[in-house]
Amino acid sequence: MPPAKIVPSLLERLRQAHPDARYELNWSTPFELLVATILAAQCTDERVNRVTATLFQKYPGPQAFAEANTPELEEDLKPTGFYKQKAKSVQSMSRELLVKFSGEVPRTIDELVTLPGVARKTANVVLNTAFNLPSGVIVDTHVARVSQRLGLTKKEKPEEIEKDLMKLVPQDQWTFFGPATVLHGRYTCTARKPKCEECPLNDLCPKIGV
Repeated sequence: MPPAKIVPSLLERLRQAHPDARYELNWSTPFELLVATILAAQCTDERVNRVTATLFQKYPGPQAFAEANTPELEEDLKPTGFYKQKAKSVQSMSRELLVKFSGEVPRTIDELVTLPGVARKTANVVLNTAFNLPSGVIVDTHVARVSQRLGLTKKEKPEEIEKDLMKLVPQDQWTFFGPATVLHGRYTCTARKPKCEECPLNDLCPKIGV
């Protein structure tokens, strides 16, 4: 079945399975979500949430991160892995945010990706999740894997996968499709042992590479 044909059923079933699909990082402001998404690189959302529970109290906003003692910030970020690079990214991003945007998280992808440590995926997470703006489709490892198995894309690079998905999925569904597909990949269409028998997309899926 051509990929475009399965998309309506795919969206309907994802909505049944994950009616309140949301990105699993905890945040209370767009800035906190931006920081948490940077920290989530090569780290589980669960671990990031444990770190940010106290981190955001200690550093309440971009000014606090910008002025933080770097070795102390590195220590605070240690559980997330790659903590030296993440401390540098978060601090640089906070400083640039203050200079360029007066500390306010911008609402366009073109502006967001000018910040250090912010690529399209991070920008899409913030715009889709914090502002409900369909700027594009979130493509992380889960979305990439699920999309390839479903035959929605043959591409490997996140930017190219995103372009394919943006052509197939209606724009008004982008802010739902990304988080729902992340959840589907995290809990059902897993990397090593996908749960095909209990998957609501089973009959739609050509199971490419499984």
